[in-house]
Amino acid sequence: MDVENYHMNFVEEGYGEDGILNKFKLKYPDNFNFGYDIIDKFAEMEPDRRALLWVDLEGNEKLLTYGDLSRMSNRAANMFLKAGIRKGDCVLLMLKRHYQFWYILIGLIKIGAIAIPASALLTAKDMEYRFNAAEVEAVVSTHCAQVAEFADEAEKKVGRSLKKYIVNGTREGWIDLDTEIMNYPDTLERVPTKVHELFLMYFTSGTTGHPKMAVHDHAMALAHIQNGKHWHKVDPNGIHLTISDTGWAKAAWGKIYGQLSMGTCIFVYDFDKFIPDNMLRVIEKYKITTLCAPPTMFRFFINEGLEKYDLSSLKYCNIAGEALQPEVFNKWYEYTGLKLMEGFGQSESTCIIGNLIGMEPKPGSMGKPTPLYDVDLVDKEGNSVPPGVVGEIVIRGEYCNTPGLFRGYYKSKELTDKVWYDGMYHTGDTATRDEDGYYWYVGRNDDVIKSSGYRIGPFEVESVVSTHPAVLECAVTGAPHPIRGEVVKATIVLVDGYEPTEELKVEIQNHVKRNTAPYKYPRIVEFVKELPKTVSGKIRRVEIRQHDLENSEKNNK
Repeated sequence: MDVENYHMNFVEEGYGEDGILNKFKLKYPDNFNFGYDIIDKFAEMEPDRRALLWVDLEGNEKLLTYGDLSRMSNRAANMFLKAGIRKGDCVLLMLKRHYQFWYILIGLIKIGAIAIPASALLTAKDMEYRFNAAEVEAVVSTHCAQVAEFADEAEKKVGRSLKKYIVNGTREGWIDLDTEIMNYPDTLERVPTKVHELFLMYFTSGTTGHPKMAVHDHAMALAHIQNGKHWHKVDPNGIHLTISDTGWAKAAWGKIYGQLSMGTCIFVYDFDKFIPDNMLRVIEKYKITTLCAPPTMFRFFINEGLEKYDLSSLKYCNIAGEALQPEVFNKWYEYTGLKLMEGFGQSESTCIIGNLIGMEPKPGSMGKPTPLYDVDLVDKEGNSVPPGVVGEIVIRGEYCNTPGLFRGYYKSKELTDKVWYDGMYHTGDTATRDEDGYYWYVGRNDDVIKSSGYRIGPFEVESVVSTHPAVLECAVTGAPHPIRGEVVKATIVLVDGYEPTEELKVEIQNHVKRNTAPYKYPRIVEFVKELPKTVSGKIRRVEIRQHDLENSEKNNK
């Protein structure tokens, strides 16, 4: 069996009469391990096949083949074993978009350690919490402003020594990984691991409280084949770009498991600040064939002026991370001829709902449930809701043992029980379903606005506000009101060239009234320079609501 079809050893697929995937089940040996059974196997079959093409801001390039990934991950595994890292030990990875991330991660997978990808934007306080909560044994960090310094500060506060490795530079008290790793052999005797042992952890970017620790077993790597093959439609002989920092769960979705399992080449652009012109020129120069990014980035691309770039290499495009405004869908399609295929999921899952290959997307809809999961919409009592009625998105399945779903929150049955009960995993996200079975996102449970008896989903208002030419980004929330309970508020970042005037506020309000039910229009409009966001880029509506609540209480005293 060749590389392009090798994944069929681990999945069972079925298709309807329309040719759309309707069955996807995992099948795996008890000792499946992504490092040995995908990367090393591909290295045996086609060692010179491109696996990763890395480019930085200065134009430096580095190409890693599957043979390279196999050898370098073996060196990493040997290095960690010599340092005393063993199966089940947690290792924090703050490596931005550096190419070292891939073989370090795969090396940890091979020895059965638990990798914790994290953003390089973490503060010392953030790191201290993670070091303690996950009992982190080692940290691998980028050598950039304050990251290693914060790690040193956090290490002192937790009161124990960590094994510390640094890339792209040196620092006192840290091991220079780029030099150290070359001291170890590039062969490795297979370390026994089991498919349902833990191998990956994400601190979820929640909008309230401390992040929870969602942990996955080795089967999750295979579940992502559904993403890479049937949602991203990666070409094994093409080059795929998912725009994501390695510290975000989106990297697992689009830069590692599903794509490498299909034998494609992952493109990595190592940048710090997203600049639309730079990204479009990279897509043009390196002839990216498949692309996935948040809708906001596509909106930035459109504002940049697509006619200035040759994007003809693109064959398929996806979006995820936030809901899609139909205007963005239509403008991208008008220029490229490509329909943005939306998908929905979480750090706790792979793609739960999506527009898979062959589906006709409805602009603004997440698509339909993917066949890996038994998805439903339920009310507060756990009963299925009919089409058109808002319900919580749930997945029915065996408690903490459903392939493709996380194994619970690390060392916290209490937190796990809050989301996994009555035979269902409760996502906390709400949606409606139409008569054709397409799902339409409404918002997080605590984001829904209750005004004068109406229940208003923030996304449906954001979708309309964002079609105004002056609006670059928008967050819609409920603001306290003495009579209505809450009123709709739009917090807006303007496109360059527009001024925040009272006239523009009224213009945007009237724009919403003309394009959706008038009761949904934002009675409050606030212009800001930037929206509050988590380190993974999600809008923190809770921060906006909290600020408004505090102001309301202050004014009522």
